[in-house]
Amino acid sequence: MHLIKELLKTYTLLLLTLLLGRFLLYMIYFERFQDISFSESLLTFIYGARMDSMVISIVLVVPTLFLTLTPLSFAKNMTKIIHGYLLFWFLLFIFIENATFPFFEQYDVRPNYLFFQYLEYPKEILLLLWKDYAYELGFAFIMMGLFTRWFLKLKFLDMTNAFKTPYFYRLILLIPLLLVLFIGIRSSFGHRPANISDALYSANRVLNDITKNSLYSIGYAYYSHQKNDTDAIKAYGKINRDKAYVLTSELLGIDIDDQKQPFSRLEPTHFKRATPKNLVIFIQESMGAQFVQFSGGEAHLTPNMNRLGKTHIAFTNLYANGTRSIRGLAALSSGFLPIVGEGVLKRTKSQNDFFTVASLLKPYGYKSSFIYGGEARFDNMRSWYLGNGFDEVIEEKDFKNPSFRSTWGVSDEDLVIKANEKFKTYAQNNEKFVSVMFSQSNHAPFELPEGKIDFEPNKPKQSVKNAIKYADYAIGKFFELAQKESYYKDTVFVVVADHNVRVYGDDLVPVSMFKIPAIIVTEGITPLMYHQLASQPDVLATALDLLGLDLTYPILGHTIFKPNKPHVNLMNFNDIFALREENEIAVIGPEMKPQTFEYHNAKLIPKASNTLLEEKALSLITVLQDLYEKRLYR
Repeated sequence: MHLIKELLKTYTLLLLTLLLGRFLLYMIYFERFQDISFSESLLTFIYGARMDSMVISIVLVVPTLFLTLTPLSFAKNMTKIIHGYLLFWFLLFIFIENATFPFFEQYDVRPNYLFFQYLEYPKEILLLLWKDYAYELGFAFIMMGLFTRWFLKLKFLDMTNAFKTPYFYRLILLIPLLLVLFIGIRSSFGHRPANISDALYSANRVLNDITKNSLYSIGYAYYSHQKNDTDAIKAYGKINRDKAYVLTSELLGIDIDDQKQPFSRLEPTHFKRATPKNLVIFIQESMGAQFVQFSGGEAHLTPNMNRLGKTHIAFTNLYANGTRSIRGLAALSSGFLPIVGEGVLKRTKSQNDFFTVASLLKPYGYKSSFIYGGEARFDNMRSWYLGNGFDEVIEEKDFKNPSFRSTWGVSDEDLVIKANEKFKTYAQNNEKFVSVMFSQSNHAPFELPEGKIDFEPNKPKQSVKNAIKYADYAIGKFFELAQKESYYKDTVFVVVADHNVRVYGDDLVPVSMFKIPAIIVTEGITPLMYHQLASQPDVLATALDLLGLDLTYPILGHTIFKPNKPHVNLMNFNDIFALREENEIAVIGPEMKPQTFEYHNAKLIPKASNTLLEEKALSLITVLQDLYEKRLYR
């Protein structure tokens, strides 16, 4: 019948559009899954077609209704409407498939919730796209223009043919066609419909991501983040709340004495001082361990980090909470671990009365500030810091006549000069202080001032390695300024990354790309290279230990000077969580069977299931959700 023929042609053309995008990704990243058998790798197209069919079936519901229910007398006008509707979807598919390539190159995954989250900041994103992705954008629009011309001129799809099927037969076909589309959307005869986890057929993460459908991935991510937080955690599995707290307490090595403030405990300092020190936490945007010599990276990119690490405390085996700044900021400002869904900086129930170093030290007379060279509305930083104990937020608008301004704000050098002036003022007023600084120069499009560093040979000026060199230059500049001031000898300085620059790899969770550097600088400390596994909350707890105060706090980590400190870390990668205990890792995800791996030579080696470790992983994310939901992290 004409109706079925036109719908099949539409389905086929949409499927071929998506197949072409998947095939190009497959060819570009083929070397990333050469350890997988060729026959297994080809299954990406079978499973991928299933993902594509789910999306296409949704798209075809509207034209199916119009084509079956519209009388012949309205056929001409309805045909125009359907053609316009289908053209919109074809152009959207073409645009999203084109956008997938630079997104995959940057984040090593298909577009996900980051794709729409960045749309909250149109000015910055438009500038970034124009400076970094002008050619890609141009190519996408050329393709869309050519397709529009072809679609309108050649009329490969002509829905007027569908109306040649008598109205009575079209009405009869309505229910069977909707049933077929329902099966396509559900894509499963089981009690649960298929979802994005059904694309995870391989042990190779890159192959799994190629299997996904970008539009479905974006839609699923948006749905998951809009969904009630309590519901989102259910997709990871079920566990009794009391049992979850017991297992988490054992895992983290923290006794629970108060149900109203779980994990809050007194931590006596190992460095008792008559006068407690100040605290400065300088968080580095996207500085991975591969750029710092003491953490296993290149020697020449970060001479200041390496020099300071050798003479103070350096963390050589530190792993980030996640892949987004909001995860690192929460870990290093409050000692919290990654939660399912959106990070706590942007969640409603953590906008006030959520533990931070500022609220901890305020009773001891400490003034507090958050200093950032960009707009602090980004990722809701301003609201979160001011709502949780920080006295002041200094941001881009507060910098008068900065020496250099980029898409994302003032330069890191301007940042450290401003911070030093602020700290001098605190000292002149005899005020103790705690401050969190956040750099931003190491961010695409990597705009850097001239005359500050020797740019890397054979590299574009606007490149990651040059941005890292400049970030290190600013670190050196900061300590050069601070060492001339009276506050220097009375301050504990932390320099630590929020996350790695790009988290990519073939494993289900690319653990090696979570590795980051950190140093703690303060006078009177014996140099130490700390080689044990550590987390960002451990760094915060260690810095607080060095202040010289006995403190009561709920930080989900420990000072490295604590005997029998647990060597544990929780990593969040998209919607997957990896719990690491020593060198064993449990990986859990929504609607996904837990898996256990051995971490060896920077790779995940599958091993027999460790049910207890997998249960601990579920317990930990369940407890984190409970702490947030019931506002118990105080």
